[in-house]
Amino acid sequence: MPSTLPLGDPAPADGRLPDRAAAGAADRTFSVYVHIPFCAVRCGYCDFNTYTASELGSGASQDSYADAAAREVEFAAGALRASGIPGRPVDTVFFGGGTPTLLPAEDLVRILAGIREAWGLADGAEVTTEANPESVTPETFRVLAAGGFTRVSIGMQSAVPHVLKVLDRTHRPSRVPLAVQWAREAGLSVSVDLIYGTPGESLADWETSLREAVSYEPDHVSAYALIIEEGTKLAAQIRRGQVPDIDDDDHADKYLLADRVLKDAGFDWYEVSNWSRDASGRCRHNLAYWRGGDWWGVGPGAHSHVGGLRWWNVKHPSAYQQRIDARESPAAGREEPDDEARLLERVMLMSRISDGLQTSELPASARREVAGLIADELVDGPAAIRGAIRLTLRGRLLADAVVRRLLGF
Repeated sequence: MPSTLPLGDPAPADGRLPDRAAAGAADRTFSVYVHIPFCAVRCGYCDFNTYTASELGSGASQDSYADAAAREVEFAAGALRASGIPGRPVDTVFFGGGTPTLLPAEDLVRILAGIREAWGLADGAEVTTEANPESVTPETFRVLAAGGFTRVSIGMQSAVPHVLKVLDRTHRPSRVPLAVQWAREAGLSVSVDLIYGTPGESLADWETSLREAVSYEPDHVSAYALIIEEGTKLAAQIRRGQVPDIDDDDHADKYLLADRVLKDAGFDWYEVSNWSRDASGRCRHNLAYWRGGDWWGVGPGAHSHVGGLRWWNVKHPSAYQQRIDARESPAAGREEPDDEARLLERVMLMSRISDGLQTSELPASARREVAGLIADELVDGPAAIRGAIRLTLRGRLLADAVVRRLLGF
């Protein structure tokens, strides 16, 4: 089942934010994340806050979900106004899950229309939905494009059947190029998402998946290292010896292979797990996370961040529906990191992207450390960030201890 929510302070029922959250808001981007918590089948590796029909229980349904999400958008707009947050058009919207395209495309468009009505969309706004290749048709993409979506992220994961079987992915590899074609015909930008390091996946298997993905000529490729989460089916299979455990060196080799194959195909690395054909193809929504922008997360278990304050919604869809029906904030808790934690977080996040971090943002003691080779590379150099990945092996770019030493904590 999905992982537990973090601990935190109580969140007020009216959703009001402290006055300090408004400081500097006009200079920050504003995004919206919409969580669609439904899946047809639970994948063996998945620890996300998602539910199949048998897991959903009473008190919530897919049929009523779009209405609930739209009502949270209305609530959010009112809470931000009451908190003195200046009105800002939405720069990026991302529908994730789960499988957003399990809902009718018209429902997704209706939620987006509510976001547009509440805040407006910035000129050139990026609007993305994740999609499973088996849950879309040409009509799906036509409806989404007509409704204002600009981008689709297709969950390919692998092109190799035995790898998909270990992951419990039920789509057919042949369905992916069709989904890419249909999205392109509708005028949408296309990303394909891959996972590497699955137990039993060879280096040749991974190269096959990479070259297949490149052959579809997407605008963007995401490649994520598989992490085994406790409580998942795959973790239990590894514990029982039914499948081999993952290997850090294998992850490192596959990351470097991905970087080489994608670079040779004309893709530019811009974030530790993401490549695009050019700057315009980058996922601006994810970059807003790394750069510390503001966002409101809609849906059960969704996380939000405004002005350094972060909060998270109740996890189960039925509990979420109850809060929405009562016209109360669905937030389960919130926290506001202190200055030390926020600086540490900024270094960690900005070091994930090729833009890096300006040394002027560091305290004086840390700027002196930058004279050392390792600190210099971790802060400023995209090429050396790849070197850091070789050292940490699993794509977890900076070890907490290294950054704390750099900052003198």
